[in-house]
Amino acid sequence: MKLTSRALLALSISSITAMANADEFMPTELKASSAQSETKGFVEDQTLGGTTRNWYANELKRRDDRFSYNNHGTRESTPRRINWVQGTILDYKSGFTEGTVGFSTQVAAYNAIALDRDAKDIAGPNNRTLTHSDGDAVGQWSKLGLANLSARISNTTLTVGRQNFSSPTIDVIGNRALPSSFQGVGLHSEEFNNLSFDAGSFDRVSPRTESSLSKFRSEYGATGVETDRASVAGLNYQPFKSLKTTLYATHVEDFWNQYYFGAVHDMGDNATLGLNTNFNYYKTLDTGSKALGNINNDAYSLAFALTHQAHTLSLSFQQIVGDEYFDYLHETNGIYLANSLLSDFNGPNEKSLQLAYSINMAQYGIPGLKFNAYHARGWDIDGTKYTGTAYDVKNMDGETHYEYSVGTSYAIQSGPLKATAIGATYTTHRASKNQSDGNINEFRLVTTIPFNIL
Repeated sequence: MKLTSRALLALSISSITAMANADEFMPTELKASSAQSETKGFVEDQTLGGTTRNWYANELKRRDDRFSYNNHGTRESTPRRINWVQGTILDYKSGFTEGTVGFSTQVAAYNAIALDRDAKDIAGPNNRTLTHSDGDAVGQWSKLGLANLSARISNTTLTVGRQNFSSPTIDVIGNRALPSSFQGVGLHSEEFNNLSFDAGSFDRVSPRTESSLSKFRSEYGATGVETDRASVAGLNYQPFKSLKTTLYATHVEDFWNQYYFGAVHDMGDNATLGLNTNFNYYKTLDTGSKALGNINNDAYSLAFALTHQAHTLSLSFQQIVGDEYFDYLHETNGIYLANSLLSDFNGPNEKSLQLAYSINMAQYGIPGLKFNAYHARGWDIDGTKYTGTAYDVKNMDGETHYEYSVGTSYAIQSGPLKATAIGATYTTHRASKNQSDGNINEFRLVTTIPFNIL
């Protein structure tokens, strides 16, 4: 890591710590209550519900960029890609059995219906709409998205099977009609008032837009390179009321060891003026057989958000220090960097800056309605010193790109459709010749309706 990066990292940590020291220290104590002792029973606490999501996206490539797709054995190109899918989740959760050790189960059926089945529109294969090998859409498909057994002692739960899991390096991603999920073992423990632990080990991922299970691969690495297992462990610690910290370590077999530290600090009163500071840092090093070649990079972001009543203005700086992408596992949301947007702004040695604004219309008598906008720029992308073969970065020499977006969301506040969320965004991305994200405009319209049966 360069000296300037070290200095910025140290400054970020010290400034957050200094602000937190003015707050009252929170001693770590065992929780007085136990979730297991309060269980009502396997049947008594059971729930059956879910969501149905209408997911529409319209993408238009610009500046002679094109999508390539398979049209019954012929490769063709198109500047526009349209995906329209209805994704429905039916989720059953039992309660925990009574006793010192409680047992429960969860089963969730995922179903997708392709509302637009035109091969030219979806421009597959299998990017956002599941397709057959000839490029035609699979009209309807289902799978077990979740299927697991859990055992709980006190406030500690061990889950085995297909499950949701959340951490800064392995995290469920839910930005399509259906979310991903992971197959393996997960542990969550919150025996203390301000300290919790998580651990997990997974060998398969259930992709967002596929009906089968897959091995893990990286988001930016060479196609076809897979790993047999990804494991993670970490803790969340809140030493002060205003400060939350996170520390995780992840081992992805034959890919990398990845270490994460995060800190979030709040000060002031949003009714007058509140300041939120958010710091994220990743260290990634190759391991094992180095299936993705040599990896040694640092990635960090520092974001400040000022809030006055309904208005929030934020500024985020992000930097990658290393000759390859900052990478993470495909079909996960394992990137908590502030400038991970339509583009991740994670190219080799890339610096990026984002300015964002949002307004919450509840302040003006319309609860649930929000508007937001941002502009982000990335520069100094340089992969010319990369010596491996897993990442296509060697032609990146001083690349730049920018992105801006406007969006709105509304959550229905009452009635039979209460908690229904409607969101619309329009995003534009423009890039220099060898920046990988290219030139594209995208419009998304997503409506998610929750429902309860039991």
